[in-house]
Amino acid sequence: MQKIKIFDTTLRDGEQTAGVNLNFSEKLQIAKQLERLNVDIIEAGFPAASKGDFASVREIANTIRNCSVTGLARCLQKDMDTAWEALKDGAEPRIHIFLATSPIHRQYKLNMTKEQVIENSVAAVKYAAARFPHVQWSAEDASRTELDFLAEIIEEVIKAGATVVNLPDTVGYGTPGEYGQMFKYVREHVPSIDKISLSTHCHDDLGMAVANSLAAVENGATQVEGAINGIGERAGNTALEEVAVALHIRKDYYNASTRMNLQEISRTSSIVSKLTGMPVPANKAVIGKNAFAHESGIHQDGVLKEKTTYEIITPELVGVSSNSLVLGKHSGRHAFKNRLVELGLVTEDENVDHLFQVFKDLADRKKEMTDDDLVSIVLEDKISKDEETFYQLVNVHIQSGENQEHTASVTLSGRNNEEIQKSGTGAGSIEALYNTLEQCVEENVSLLDYRIQSVGGGRDALAQVFVKMSCSGMETSGRGLAQDVLEASAKAYLNAINRVIYLKEAAETEIV
Repeated sequence: MQKIKIFDTTLRDGEQTAGVNLNFSEKLQIAKQLERLNVDIIEAGFPAASKGDFASVREIANTIRNCSVTGLARCLQKDMDTAWEALKDGAEPRIHIFLATSPIHRQYKLNMTKEQVIENSVAAVKYAAARFPHVQWSAEDASRTELDFLAEIIEEVIKAGATVVNLPDTVGYGTPGEYGQMFKYVREHVPSIDKISLSTHCHDDLGMAVANSLAAVENGATQVEGAINGIGERAGNTALEEVAVALHIRKDYYNASTRMNLQEISRTSSIVSKLTGMPVPANKAVIGKNAFAHESGIHQDGVLKEKTTYEIITPELVGVSSNSLVLGKHSGRHAFKNRLVELGLVTEDENVDHLFQVFKDLADRKKEMTDDDLVSIVLEDKISKDEETFYQLVNVHIQSGENQEHTASVTLSGRNNEEIQKSGTGAGSIEALYNTLEQCVEENVSLLDYRIQSVGGGRDALAQVFVKMSCSGMETSGRGLAQDVLEASAKAYLNAINRVIYLKEAAETEIV
């Protein structure tokens, strides 16, 4: 059975999703979970893009030991030098370099001839191969490139030292038949093809990313690139969880498998969704909340008699279990700690006492604490401790009456621990709250997006609020978690403001 490597680009291409802005701590949390998921390669970012990206890639490379960590670089020596500095202490350093090959990119973006594209690619691969044990070269927009030219340039980069060649469907233009045929052609027309691994990277503009990736596997690809939940540029990337489960369920057809720990899929999806602020659609394959729901009477009858009549994937396969331990206010520290360890949320040296107190405070107001609640409060606590907090919520109170304006009264702890108290009005409670917070922080803020979702079910469910805003000419996002919707909304607003202040001050001191 063919082993397919999984190349996860959630932290690089996934973070390029419009409205997604992960900070240092959030990236590290996702990387640790990807390691538990057992992906083969984590693309941690684009080290040359900024000093902040460089720092996060370096920390991930230094932390992750059971996956190979890579970074993206253009075919420029300065990019490759920066990538080496970020990745050199990783368990298995590798670099991912790229250059466009299609006629439309050569003419309009690069202004290069075919010969110049080959020359630049070969020079970059040789330079990278002198340092990195693994060099991946990508033919950007490969699916719209002439097949004979594609075969020619692949042979040359293999001779130069490439160990992986990636053939992306960069704009999601290809069909499964066309994309699979491209891999078949390359395998038949590149003399040195057996010396390297062929990789697929598909975008979902026409809704065919997963189908195209599987077509590539059928035709010789041994590595699949994508992102958790299928996030990424425009319509997103190949959803890795769908590929891995498809290969598992239909191993009779594909005769291929991955080393992914499928039981970590649900938890990984949840963490990525929470930290990116991108909810998973209910009807999403493999991980949507309706993926294992049966409403039709005929379906229900069939499933009750024999699950496989309508259920080809068991919930337990991807880590969804109806038998998860429920904790409450009477649960002890030992049970709490054990559950966190089982969920992969803490290690022995982390501050379990502090987390237990946070848990107990919330459990006093909430009947039951589910696994989803635990994931949310632990991630929120870790990130709040790692972030710079310039403004912190002390108290919020809203007054409203029928056909009257809402009035918000807010108390904050300011940048120098001074107390800030303001009141403001609005047509609704959130408008009044945000108008008042804008007075408190003395910034010109424009709210671009506001989303709220519940964590778990029941009347006492936690509220998680995501905001996207423009502040001081910068776009930023924030997240807040609380049992009270208004408190969660205020925390999300302040989280976004604190990020802007940190980035502004870091830029001024050349930290980022």
